[in-house]
Parts: sequence; structure tokens; C-alpha cells
Amino acid sequence: MSSSSSPQTHQSKSAEQHKIPESRTPIRETSDPPTDTKPAGVQEKPAEVETVLAGDLEESKSPVQETLSEPVKEGAEGEEEEEGECGFCLFMKGGGCIETFIDWEKCVEDGEKNKEDIVEKCFQATAALKMCMEAHSDYYAPLLQAEKAAEEKAAKHLEEEKERSNNQGGGGEGLGNKEK
Repeated sequence: MSSSSSPQTHQSKSAEQHKIPESRTPIRETSDPPTDTKPAGVQEKPAEVETVLAGDLEESKSPVQETLSEPVKEGAEGEEEEEGECGFCLFMKGGGCIETFIDWEKCVEDGEKNKEDIVEKCFQATAALKMCMEAHSDYYAPLLQAEKAAEEKAAKHLEEEKERSNNQGGGGEGLGNKEK
């Protein structure tokens, strides 16, 4: 009798054990952080920005430099610009630095309009924007990473230029004869 009850008990326990992983399967599939914590469409913007920034890196321009080099539309076209803003602007306004970015954007527009040195004029606005972006690095990480990479690339390029000028000036032999 005991042998007949043991297999039945064993079978029912294994059947219960088999059901436990099945009931946990949906939990495992949804254990990733929920993606619906941000408004619809926001998830796609960082990928677009990363793609744009990858192109910027090839040209050795940071996102800020790229924006500064874009012409500013004036007059009646300004209304159209608001409706069809660039992806960079939309991304920047999608995070926690909306007001800081708008202040920076106005500074740049005023500087271009008055033909002023934008770097000098907007130094404080740029510093405030960068600090805000670092404070909200969870959202602005793609830009911060791209800017850091661009700065490192520029520093490396500058160092290479220094080495070239030192090698040319030292012996007058040129680049091809470094080792002689």
C-alpha cells in the first residue's frame, strides 16, 4: 500500500513543481524595468540623437557646436521653426532641462542676430545647461557621452598636432623622418 501511495504523491508533487515555473514565467518576462514610465515616443528620441551624434563625431563637432553652426531662422519663419523643430531641440526639451535649454537657445539666437561671439556671450548659459544635463544624466546620457567622446577626440587630435609641430621644428627633417 505504501508503495502505491508514494508514486502518486511523488507524481502530484512533480506536477505541482512543474506548474510553479509556468506560473513564474510571465513574471520573469516582465522583470525588466517597465518601458511605459516615459511618455510615448520619448524612448525613440535618444536613439535618433545617438545616430545624429555619431555623425557629429565624424565631423569632430560636439552637439553644442553643431547647433551653433546651424543658421537661425528669423521673422515669420520662426513660427514654422517651432512646429518643425530639429530632433536635437525636441530631445533637449524632452528632459528636465527645458527652461535652461530655452535660455541657452535664446542666448545663441541673440548672439547670432547681433553678430557677437557666441562662446563668450553664452558661456554662463552653456555652463548652466551642462550642469543641468549632468544633474539629469539619466535622460541626457547619450549627449553627455557623445560630448565626452568628442572632447577626447579633439584632445587627442591636438596632442597629435603638437607632436607633429615638435617633430617638424626640432630637426627640420619633416614628418617622414621621425626616427632618423
